[in-house]
Amino acid sequence: MHIRRIAVIGGGTMGQGIMHVAGQSGFNILLKEVSDAAIERALAGVGAEIDDEIVKWGHTVKEKEAILAKIQPVKSLNELSDVDLIIEAIQEDLESKVELFQELNQVCNASTIFGTNTSTLSISNLAAESGRPERFIGIHFHAPVYRRPIVEVVRGLETSDETVRAVKNFSYEIGKTAIEVYEWPGYVTTRMMIPLINEAVYALMEGVASAQDIDKAMELGCGMQMGPLQYADAMGLDTVVFQMEHLFRELGDVKYRPCPLLKKMIRAGHLGVKSGKGFFEYARPEAARVKLSVIT
Repeated sequence: MHIRRIAVIGGGTMGQGIMHVAGQSGFNILLKEVSDAAIERALAGVGAEIDDEIVKWGHTVKEKEAILAKIQPVKSLNELSDVDLIIEAIQEDLESKVELFQELNQVCNASTIFGTNTSTLSISNLAAESGRPERFIGIHFHAPVYRRPIVEVVRGLETSDETVRAVKNFSYEIGKTAIEVYEWPGYVTTRMMIPLINEAVYALMEGVASAQDIDKAMELGCGMQMGPLQYADAMGLDTVVFQMEHLFRELGDVKYRPCPLLKKMIRAGHLGVKSGKGFFEYARPEAARVKLSVIT
């Protein structure tokens, strides 16, 4: 099966990034959101990402217009009936996702592949509830999507080889390297990165080094493009703790137990980029890539 037409459900940060890279690669995209205001925010977010690319890489306004023209908002799930691939990027809530996929199963062609961008929930569980487990798969992008060249293609217990091949080919067509993963809590990237972030926060809490120097050590000493504390800010510290607690419940390993400093910062409303302050301060909540000053 060759994927030609896709739909994205959920126009938040991840949905915006997925639409950006898919539109840039020539795919037509249907966007389903909960309201006209949410659609406007999603399209504005895609436009802002492209503006950043225009400044950095010399892309043109014409290219921006061409990408945005590829995105067509829809009012009803019924309008997604004949797409080849649906990528769900709504809130990380099992009941909401199950309800959505069950409704989609009633209106979509039997050939449509259901993909979820979840980073924590069980693919096999969602697949069983969807009514089409053979054509259900995890498609785990990483933020910011337009900068991260990887996507984890996650098999559920009953995901077919044909579905995996189709989604891996789609990943290559949008410029991503597809890593095939067999379902396990945290997949590969999350289960590796979460303990690193947690240990960096412990190092900060224990006074080993400043936040700036901890990140600099990992960037210069280990070749990371972004230090673990800035990465946590970009993810959102509430999201980081949510993922830590999920892995701790699923695997029972103390390395996933959140550092007390993380919870203290969340209680203070310091969530990272989206609140303007986390381990670092930001000019504005949406400026994930600009580190301006260090919190002492």
